[in-house]
Amino acid sequence: MIGIARAHTNIALIKYWGKRDKKLFLPMNSSLSLTLDAFYTDTKVTFDQTLTKDTFFLNNKEETTEKITPFLDLFREKMSSPCFAKVESLNFVPTAAGLASSASAFAALAGAINQASSLHLDTQTLSTFARRGSGSATRSLYGGFVEWNKGTDSHNSMAIPIDDASWDIAMIIIVVNQAKKTISSRDGMALTVQTSPFYQAWVESAEKDLQNIKQAIANKDFITLGEITEFNGMKMHGTMLGSNPPFCYFEPETIIAQQAIRQLRAEGIPAYMTMDAGPNVKVLCQTSTIPTILSHLETLFSKDKLIISKVGKAMHYLTQDDWEQSLQSFEDTL
Repeated sequence: MIGIARAHTNIALIKYWGKRDKKLFLPMNSSLSLTLDAFYTDTKVTFDQTLTKDTFFLNNKEETTEKITPFLDLFREKMSSPCFAKVESLNFVPTAAGLASSASAFAALAGAINQASSLHLDTQTLSTFARRGSGSATRSLYGGFVEWNKGTDSHNSMAIPIDDASWDIAMIIIVVNQAKKTISSRDGMALTVQTSPFYQAWVESAEKDLQNIKQAIANKDFITLGEITEFNGMKMHGTMLGSNPPFCYFEPETIIAQQAIRQLRAEGIPAYMTMDAGPNVKVLCQTSTIPTILSHLETLFSKDKLIISKVGKAMHYLTQDDWEQSLQSFEDTL
């Protein structure tokens, strides 16, 4: 029983920051993201009755199954003949650098398990499983603009497709630092929820931002979309500065990037920034303005630090030939 799936990462425009249930990964607030085509994970799952334990290979290196086995168990509980699995994953995303690698990783894993197990879960139901691996993985099962409805319980905290974003939408990622973060998203999130006096205001404000940005998307109003995106992202980082002890993911080049985006707007170019839990800056823009934005950013950053991404597709299944091509592509990058 084999399943192979590809899922793209996503960048939250309305952020998820804080859990109300750490075991079930139920968020404090609903969120909304844009799926990107530049970053993705391919995962192959093989269930085999002859195996005596689960194994996990990430980028051709064997890793611990500490997180993989409990995730597999969620599906095995529903399988008629559960057995151990070999999981192979190729991650075409810089890991743990604020580029949401866990989102594509667990969305692809959920898809591959769904196919290999023959459970045939529909996408929204599958999103409730993906959520148990990584909250943001919920949204990576769909393309374009996707809402993660916080729901009332584990069964309805799920992804909802909003719009395919096929209206001149793009993103430029300014890679300030690809190194592993000193403070993980989970640790930073927990500290913020527990200690920041700004946190409750953040939750209330984020819910209002969500309703406003959905209206902007419905109207295809890029300016309002960008303004809400930047407002929401900077508020999230503000709550971190209010934590005890305070912490911040910004680095010197992060500030330079932020100033560059503000300068572009001052010159009449609609570009808006957002950041996840990491130093890298994501620039929400229109495809038609990419050459102008790049010409400005290239005076400050080397070309290898600027990655253009258009809108990503929903999670989809791959053939064995596709998998072999991915293996070759990964090896070519080494």
